[in-house]
Amino acid sequence: MSDKQVKSIPARGTEVFIPLSKLKKSPNNARKTQHSEAAIETYAASIAAKGILQNLVVEPEYDAEGTATGFYLVTIGEGRRLAQLLRVKRKEIKKTEPIRCIVDTANDPHEISLDENVTREDMHPADQFEAFKKLADDRGFGAEEIAARFGVTAQVVRQRLRLGAVSPKLMQVYRDGDLTLEQLSAFAIAEDHARQEAVYERLSYNRDASTIRRLLTETHAPATDRRARFVGIEAYTEAGGTILRDLFTEDRGGYFEDVALLDLLVTTKLGSAADGMREVEGWKWTEAHLDFPHAHGMRRTYPHPVALLAEDQAALEAAQTEFDRLTERYQTAEELPDDINARFGELEAEIECLEAKRQAYSPDDIARGGAFVILNHDGTLRIERGFVRREDEKPQPQTEQTVELAAGEAGGAADQPRRDGDEGEDRDSSTDEEEDDRPLSDSLARDLTAHRTLGLRLNLGEQPDVAMIAVTHALSAQIFYVGADTHVVGIQPIRTDLAAHAHGIEDTPAGKAWTDRHANWARQMPRDVTGLWTFVAALDHSRIALR
Repeated sequence: MSDKQVKSIPARGTEVFIPLSKLKKSPNNARKTQHSEAAIETYAASIAAKGILQNLVVEPEYDAEGTATGFYLVTIGEGRRLAQLLRVKRKEIKKTEPIRCIVDTANDPHEISLDENVTREDMHPADQFEAFKKLADDRGFGAEEIAARFGVTAQVVRQRLRLGAVSPKLMQVYRDGDLTLEQLSAFAIAEDHARQEAVYERLSYNRDASTIRRLLTETHAPATDRRARFVGIEAYTEAGGTILRDLFTEDRGGYFEDVALLDLLVTTKLGSAADGMREVEGWKWTEAHLDFPHAHGMRRTYPHPVALLAEDQAALEAAQTEFDRLTERYQTAEELPDDINARFGELEAEIECLEAKRQAYSPDDIARGGAFVILNHDGTLRIERGFVRREDEKPQPQTEQTVELAAGEAGGAADQPRRDGDEGEDRDSSTDEEEDDRPLSDSLARDLTAHRTLGLRLNLGEQPDVAMIAVTHALSAQIFYVGADTHVVGIQPIRTDLAAHAHGIEDTPAGKAWTDRHANWARQMPRDVTGLWTFVAALDHSRIALR
């Protein structure tokens, strides 16, 4: 190496500015694993905002003959060199950009490179969280600006800001190692320090993050709650409600903080739906309920088959014809065009609406009955129609036996012996026929009834088919005709309300299938319980399960 070359190389420890194009990766760098793209992005963002805060350490490059090439090998700071090259690629700087470096020709390059990566300690995450929050509070930086300055995403910044806002007491617990980052993140879902600390005091051996989140949100309603889905986020926020977001997990829409407001909105919307339905369908009454009132104690009527109007029948046939034509045309298509797919949906809705008109309630049932408007477990409306209150039931006509009994009682009262002093000839002139019309005594009536019952038992025992009809009649009369007391067999069904044991069970596929089966039988049964025996006797028992 000539004296001229030696003089051109900066002395050891000299701080110099070297063009970026003259810097190369050192083969002696202890870090062999490539820097990640995310790390280089972070370096680039930091340098763009604040410049290179830590000098690169370099050594001169020599060729095989020991001649200086004019290039320098980066012993410490390769990540920053790559970041600057990225900025060149983005045309933020030129490749001749001067880079501040320290020349080190005394230390072993490999050793100082290793030293740079080993003998250091990252700051505690808690310090980082609080430092980010300080930037936001003191300098007014938003998440987007901080993200740009540090080469991270805005979501990461929001998470760090939320963590930095956790109660200082809990932050110290985290520093001391008694809380994990996952647990601290769970506390960050709430911003109330007092509430955070209260939940921490409630924790026992079970300190998992899900338990912490559950305790912090137990007074809120998740966005998946049926009430929240029914009202909607937009209507809730327009009414002044606030949403709590969890930045660390998939919160599926967050949490509705003002549950009282949410309940008010639900009640109002349900009430409006009930009022609108009463006006449109003409029911005597409608009631809005969050859950179905199983203890209503009312008789229920069901719709019965009716003939479609001519225009509805024509519309149904036209819709079904078009549906069948499109189905045949596109049955081999792997994917339907958007317009055809939309048309299928319209036709299905039209056919379903017209088919529903085949079943209708009688005008008398609508005039006397009502419906419940209920909130389904999935946040949709559920309407149960056809309930008749006891006071709206038609008065039952007196049976022939009742009329005869009343007349007999009246006659008996009129035929009582006269008081002392009355003439007795009227009594003596009573005929034997009038004597026979007097009511039977209670003891004689019980005796005759017992004998008749015994005869019926013997008769039913000899006719199993009739006995099966009697049992079916008795159970059906009590299940489908609330308040009916016309069954001839002393047997009673025990009904268990499964909804009281499993919330939402009525809306499961099995629950809906059971309800549909019950309604299907109810539609087929005679409207008057007096015709039930004939209906049951005429059933084809081999096909009952198919109904």
